[in-house]
Amino acid sequence: MPRKAAAATAGEESIEQAAPRRSTRIATQPKAEESKPAPRPRATKKRTVDDADAEGAPGEEQEKAKGKAKKAKAENAAEAEAEAEGSSGDSAAESTPQLSPIDIGDTLPSLTLKNEKGEDIQVAEIASDQGAVVFLVPKADTPGCTNQACGFRDIFPNFTEFGYTVYCLSADSPNAQSKWQTKKELPYSLISDPKRILIGALGANEGGKTKRSHFIFEKGGKLVEKQNPVKPVDSPKLALEFIQAATASS
Repeated sequence: MPRKAAAATAGEESIEQAAPRRSTRIATQPKAEESKPAPRPRATKKRTVDDADAEGAPGEEQEKAKGKAKKAKAENAAEAEAEAEGSSGDSAAESTPQLSPIDIGDTLPSLTLKNEKGEDIQVAEIASDQGAVVFLVPKADTPGCTNQACGFRDIFPNFTEFGYTVYCLSADSPNAQSKWQTKKELPYSLISDPKRILIGALGANEGGKTKRSHFIFEKGGKLVEKQNPVKPVDSPKLALEFIQAATASS
């Protein structure tokens, strides 16, 4: 083959190689997009208006907002507690019986209390057969009250000689009264009035405390003498002097 013909043939082959080949294959259908799971809803924390204001406020304003929110919560809690205490106090007041005030000329009321042994005592009957001296102490087994109680103990026979018996009245429990009675060898009965019902009717309840005093009821239950308040050392002596004078005059 002549050189020119060979060169021409070689040039044609190189042109054919350089040209892109057209594909005769039919394009397949496009693949379906893979389905993705729907995103789960995010749990959100329920916020109060105060919380939102505190979070949205910058710097010092944010701290002030938080402080206001805490103060509001504390005030709400205090109001709820006060309401609870008020309702419980009202219930206690409603459950406590009230007696009319007892003054000179009035008689002992119908009321059942406990003595130092835990036995029931009908107050209206303590002076049914003989006169009664009822002395009141603020608290059992304390110095002033022991002085007063021992004063009545030491002259107890003098009261019985004139037809009177003696009772000690306080808001202490029967158990506390019993221990005090045994310790000091008190010869008379002690009456427990924890709700201060009789104490209040006698006018000796002051701010939840018992005023030291004594009251004398003649036979039949009529109040004829009272010393309210009175000093511990004077109480037994004054009570006996009044009975002696009343007996002499009758």
